[in-house]
Amino acid sequence: MMSMQMSEADSVVKVAEWQQTYYASDSGIQSGATTVLDDESSTEYSGCKKYISPKTSTTTVPATATTVGGGNTAAGGLESPTDLDNQYSLTRAQRVRAAMFPETLVEGEEAMPVQSDPSQQSNVQLLAEPSQLLKTAIVHLINYQDDAELATRAVPELTKLLADEDPIVVNKAAMIVNQLTRKEASRRVLVQSPTMVGAVVRAMTTAVDMETARCAASVLHSLSHQKEGLLAIFKSGGIPALVRMLSSPVESVLFYAITTLHNLLLHQEGAKMAVRLADGLQRMVPLLKKSNPKFLAITTDCLQLLSYGNQESKLIILANGGPEGLVFITRNYNYEKLLWTTSRVLKVLSVCPSNKPAIVEAGGMQALGQHLTGSSQRLIQNCLWTLRNLSDAATKQDGLDGLLQILVTQLGSDDVNMLTCATGILSNLTCNNSRNKTLVTQYGGVEALIHAVLRAGEKEDVAEPAVCALRHLTSRHQDAELAQNAVRLHYGIPAVAKLLGQPHYWPVVKATVGLIRNLALCPANQAPMREAGAIPRLVNLLLKAHQDTQRHTSSAQQTYQDGVRMEEIVEGCTGALHILARDPMNRGEIASMQTIPLFVQLLYSYVENVKRVSAGVLCELALDKQSAELIDAEGASAPLMELLHSNNEGIATYAAAVLFRISEDKSSDYRKRVSVELTHSLFKHDPAAWEMAHTAVPLEHTYLADELDGCYPPYGYTDLPLDSLPLDPDLHEPYIPDMTYDPRQAYPEPL
Repeated sequence: MMSMQMSEADSVVKVAEWQQTYYASDSGIQSGATTVLDDESSTEYSGCKKYISPKTSTTTVPATATTVGGGNTAAGGLESPTDLDNQYSLTRAQRVRAAMFPETLVEGEEAMPVQSDPSQQSNVQLLAEPSQLLKTAIVHLINYQDDAELATRAVPELTKLLADEDPIVVNKAAMIVNQLTRKEASRRVLVQSPTMVGAVVRAMTTAVDMETARCAASVLHSLSHQKEGLLAIFKSGGIPALVRMLSSPVESVLFYAITTLHNLLLHQEGAKMAVRLADGLQRMVPLLKKSNPKFLAITTDCLQLLSYGNQESKLIILANGGPEGLVFITRNYNYEKLLWTTSRVLKVLSVCPSNKPAIVEAGGMQALGQHLTGSSQRLIQNCLWTLRNLSDAATKQDGLDGLLQILVTQLGSDDVNMLTCATGILSNLTCNNSRNKTLVTQYGGVEALIHAVLRAGEKEDVAEPAVCALRHLTSRHQDAELAQNAVRLHYGIPAVAKLLGQPHYWPVVKATVGLIRNLALCPANQAPMREAGAIPRLVNLLLKAHQDTQRHTSSAQQTYQDGVRMEEIVEGCTGALHILARDPMNRGEIASMQTIPLFVQLLYSYVENVKRVSAGVLCELALDKQSAELIDAEGASAPLMELLHSNNEGIATYAAAVLFRISEDKSSDYRKRVSVELTHSLFKHDPAAWEMAHTAVPLEHTYLADELDGCYPPYGYTDLPLDSLPLDPDLHEPYIPDMTYDPRQAYPEPL
């Protein structure tokens, strides 16, 4: 027994020494003396602790901690045992109360931490924040229930008051309803009462003072943020009433009306038609003259939602001066969201044949071009597509120098959509506009377009407009020859010739054939084009297109592939071979491919231009004696004699030249008969033409005009259907403080 007591005493001494050595405060062993096991759960909640000895005897340790050796305290570094005892008198229940209900603590009173390391939180502290959140949620539930009950009791009476004959009563009732909509619970009660919503709509419509109209419009605005509210407003005839409010002189009423309509247009089925029937567009377009950018952003988005896919709406916008207002906004504002929504409306209107010239005349091309170098990619893309759609109506526009230069720069983009738009715009703006052709050439457009063709690969949306733009740049302007040489110097001829190969996408083929014809006008390009294999590819295309046309015997049955008439391919290939045949080596290669019988057959074509280019290529080939004999052997004399009487001077002149060249080795009687025929039919009033044909001088080729129908029609939208793109939600609320009257001002006390 004595030994056991000695060992227990030694234990206490060792604990004290260990505590002094490693910790300045309680090790956790001694502080455990202040707790006891709970009777039921065996957890530490009460003020003393039971220790069970190996002999099952129980020793009760006093609740008051004592200092063991060296004078160090058990916990917290307190100066006296009395302070320690007072601090630990706060039970765990008190600490829980301090965590969940700190407002119940006496001022200056706080629970003592139980952990030895202040950087670590106790379990109670960890649960403090979730507990506060739970308490707050419970309070909110109680308040929510109170709000709902209050609104439920008030709705029937307020509905009656809104229909009262006294405008003062109606005004006070509208104020109270407006105040109720500020709470979610009461707002849901109002939404579920169609009679209340109908009463608010009628009060807004019949209001004799602006304050009542403002409160009623505010109520509808609050309800429009819920699906049920939108449906209630729609069924209660709220749309015509809101449209009428668009003429209000009060800024806050205007805001509530336009934002509520905007929510309806976005989320309520049938709202668009209802707004159109209520003449909403006629009221909205004049609002473009307002000056607040955020208000304008909502208004323009409404216009886009109403006009997308509806031609009548587009015409109404046009009739009310919409294009001018939208272009003014684009030119004079720099608020990105407004510019973006405005560009969306212009994008929709740009596919309308009636709106397109109006936008261009209002300066839309120049205004949109201002924003192509900004930081907003969505704005740049919308502006590019709109410019792309407008460009075929802007071929005669002046003042596009800056736009053209930006577009040439954007040809270096890796973005396919940007490349598609830039090439398409340049193609249209250089069509039949010699000044634009010269500017683009001087800006380095030829090299940039060649690189675009090389990067395009099989992307026809880029290759076709890029080649068309090159075709325009290489003809009919003062720097055309410079452009023709530039294509060769920037290694463009092989890339162009390659586009004639399989598989055939006929719009690209048509554009490429025209470009080759223009390039062949430069003598330095003749040999490189032959080396690139352009001649056999042109001949193969000619044969294929001619075979397709032979299946149809009348002009009423013209053959189309990918929207291109095969007669156009026949004409283009023959015209390109005509110019290439000016080179002796090219002439020999063309003749060696058994093409003469086909050219003679084409003299019988019902298409006048095909007759002209066929006579032209035969005129070049007839310069070689062997080819002249083949032409004669194929029976070309008969159709050529007939073509001498053509009203087309070019056809008659070419026919005369061929006839003289194939008659050089004929008998004198044959030559005399030809001379007489020419004298009496074609040249009796034109001695110079007679001399030209008689001396077989090679006829100077005249340029063919760029095809006006080469301008691209507007592309369809490549992005998601625009109806499903809502406006940024942050545009609604931030607008309110900008108004003269702040709808969020304090509300008067209820009646």
